[in-house]
Amino acid sequence: MEYSHNDPELVQQPIGYWSWAAHKAVVTNIRAGLAEFGVTQPQWWAMAQVAADENGRTRAEVTEVLQGYLDVGSSLAGEIDALLVRGLLTVDGENRLRPTSEGDTVFRQCAQRQTAMRRQTHDGIADEEYLVTLKVLQRMIHNVGGEAWHH
Repeated sequence: MEYSHNDPELVQQPIGYWSWAAHKAVVTNIRAGLAEFGVTQPQWWAMAQVAADENGRTRAEVTEVLQGYLDVGSSLAGEIDALLVRGLLTVDGENRLRPTSEGDTVFRQCAQRQTAMRRQTHDGIADEEYLVTLKVLQRMIHNVGGEAWHH
């Protein structure tokens, strides 16, 4: 791979730009991959939360985990509603969201796609390099008083 600058120049590059550029490239790729199944990224997150618990999850439980993801905030309710309207999720008698059989199929297809996209994104990057990258980013977030958390 050819880098944008030599090492002494690269170390002077702004993290704000490169973290934004990485975010934009990776998220655009993820969203395009999920769109092939008619699913938005927030819908995928909601489906994954519901699928992660054999008893399903309530809207409040799903929202509590996901509300800070890429600033999805209050729009998550509409994303869950869209999954219900499409018939990918249903609500049981205890107000717990559960996947329908079609929802389970779409979830599995999206999960396979996510796995493939993760492999693509991580191609040529050793786990040790990835670990250092995340620790550096988390330290930078901490250094500027920011907060970030991922389940």
